[in-house]
Amino acid sequence: MTIKTSDLPLKERLQKELGNPQMRKAIANAQDLLNGKREAAFEELGDFEQWRDTAETIRSHVLENLDYYLNQFADKASAAGAHVYFAEDAAQATRYGLEILQKRKAVKAVKSKSMVTEEIGLNEMLEEAGIEVIETDLGEYLLQIDDHDKPSHIVVPALHKNRDHFRKVLAEKKGYKGDNVPENMTRFVRQLIRKEFLEADVGITGCNLAVAETGTVTLVTNEGNGRFVTTAPKTQVVFMGMERIVPTFAELDIIFSMLARSAVGAKLTSYMSLMTGPKGPEDKDGPEELHIIVVDNGRSRVLESKFREVLRCIRCGTCMLECPAYRHISGHGYGTLYPGPLGLALVPVLAGYDDYKEITKICSLCGACNEVCPVKIPLYEYIFEHRRFIAEEGNLTPAGEKILMGRYGDVIGSSTLYGLATKAARFSGLAPKVGPLKQWSVDRDLPKIPKTRFRDWFADREKNGGAK
Repeated sequence: MTIKTSDLPLKERLQKELGNPQMRKAIANAQDLLNGKREAAFEELGDFEQWRDTAETIRSHVLENLDYYLNQFADKASAAGAHVYFAEDAAQATRYGLEILQKRKAVKAVKSKSMVTEEIGLNEMLEEAGIEVIETDLGEYLLQIDDHDKPSHIVVPALHKNRDHFRKVLAEKKGYKGDNVPENMTRFVRQLIRKEFLEADVGITGCNLAVAETGTVTLVTNEGNGRFVTTAPKTQVVFMGMERIVPTFAELDIIFSMLARSAVGAKLTSYMSLMTGPKGPEDKDGPEELHIIVVDNGRSRVLESKFREVLRCIRCGTCMLECPAYRHISGHGYGTLYPGPLGLALVPVLAGYDDYKEITKICSLCGACNEVCPVKIPLYEYIFEHRRFIAEEGNLTPAGEKILMGRYGDVIGSSTLYGLATKAARFSGLAPKVGPLKQWSVDRDLPKIPKTRFRDWFADREKNGGAK
């Protein structure tokens, strides 16, 4: 499982991102723009809370009956001519993919944007096997040629970089001689990628949602690349997170109505592709072979846990756009493939606490993410529960922190010690300037402590007969 995107310690990651003014400006501009568009889109839709309730009900129902819908989907997709595989972990999923490509003697694959393939490390594995993988989503393509940079957002992968940076990358890596106008750079990249579609042996996609009733897989994009990936190559391989499923097209309509508005503030996405089986005898285009790999990779563990409702996520990325912490450190500050509130709620249980216990400290528990989640995942409650578990598990908490909090408990639990501590509190204004909190005090000041404690004032009041 390649959830981790950085080996730097948490503090170093945060310092690195906070010291990047270009990134912080790019994230802030994107948040302001997309949040405004989202609010306008839902205001026009009306009854936002009712839509959220309905979407929550649909996704919770699927999780409660996931085995039934997965079996139904597999049966229907197989009946339509697709080959369906169930992968327990990343190794099995990538092995299935590699075997399919090797049987086709593939040397080049074109790929549309997919978070689950990032999660299982598909690109790296295929490249090690000598198969060239071309990302065709504009943002993913730019990150790929930019030294294989990782996405910082699950919908807008290159959110952390601006047009000037990418004009420089295109000039250095691809010989671009134009300006930084997005349309001109896009036109240049389009010409580069177009020939890749025609030369590719296999097309690789993710799956936004699958429809159990018909065995249909869907792909939602804002560019035409997804259509090329699913029609030009003779073989298509779909990687699908096992929870990404709805019962019928009626539920698909509701979830997609929430997805487009939440992700980019649009009524509909530019391209919505629905594929049931491979190309038929009367079809004019489409793959001759369709392979669907359903990926578990820790999702069963999440489903069995108290955090199961995080699997309701439809991957809109709204929680990240609303998060004040994400605004300052971007997705890279989290050091995980799934950043922001979603990542903090999901990753510790998906991939384990040992490597990811520290990321839960990033959240301020402001609750903004809960207010905008289109499927009403209790994100900050889950993050708080992770913190509680980490604190109570002795082997997950650093020794220094355990000692400090233990002494704090001793003080709070003793009237005598508490009294002494509150008497000493009037001198606390000096502590951050000279002690371990020195760095904390660079941008903050402790509130001024009154000379008279409340307990002294109250005792004196009672001694003198109470208020007059």
